Amino acid sequence: MRRMPAPTRAPRRSAPLALALVLALAGCDRHVEPYVEGEKPSQPNLSKIFPPGAERAQPMAAPGEPPPAPQPQRGAPPAAAPVAAGPPIRGVVRIAAELADRAPQGATLFLIARGGAGGPPVAVKRIRDAKLPVEFEIGPDDRMIQTIPFAGPLQITARLDGDGNATTRSPGDVQGSAAGPVEPGATGVEVVLDELL
Repeated sequence: MRRMPAPTRAPRRSAPLALALVLALAGCDRHVEPYVEGEKPSQPNLSKIFPPGAERAQPMAAPGEPPPAPQPQRGAPPAAAPVAAGPPIRGVVRIAAELADRAPQGATLFLIARGGAGGPPVAVKRIRDAKLPVEFEIGPDDRMIQTIPFAGPLQITARLDGDGNATTRSPGDVQGSAAGPVEPGATGVEVVLDELL
C-alpha cells in the first residue's frame, strides 16, 4: 500500500493579523462625541477629577523663571493683611515716695498698654524682681494678640505684683498709670505707682 505524503501546512499569518485587528478596533473606543458645527471650546469640568476641597498641584515654572505665586484654594479664607505695628513706647516706672517702703520685695512688675475701646490689653510686659525706678520699653513684640495693631492712643498702666500672677490682685500690690494716653514712639513716659491695693 502506497502512503500519501502528509499535506504541508501553510504558515499561519492570518491569526496574528486578525488578533491585531481585533485589538485595534477594541482600543479605539475613546468616547469621542461627534463634531457639532459652530461649537465653541470650553474648559472641561474637573469636579469629577478634583472633588471640592481636594488639594491641587500648583503650576510649575519653566526652567530659569521665578516660581509662580501660590493660588488660593477655593473656599479658603483670604490671606490676612499685615497688621500695623508702630514703634515702641519708652519711659520709666517710679513709685510714689509715701509708698516706697510698702512695695512688696521681689515683686513682678506688669506693664500694660490698653487701647481706648476697651477689650483685652494691646501689649503686656513682665519684669521679674523689679527694682524701682525701672526704665521700660513696650511695643509690638509685647502684643497679646498679634492681629491687634500696636496703634494709639494707648493708656499705659503698671502694677507691682507680690505673687507674680497677672490675673490676681492681692492686698499690698501697688499700681499706677501714666498721666494720659500716648502714641507709639513716645519717649519719656512716666508711670507713677501711687495706689496701694
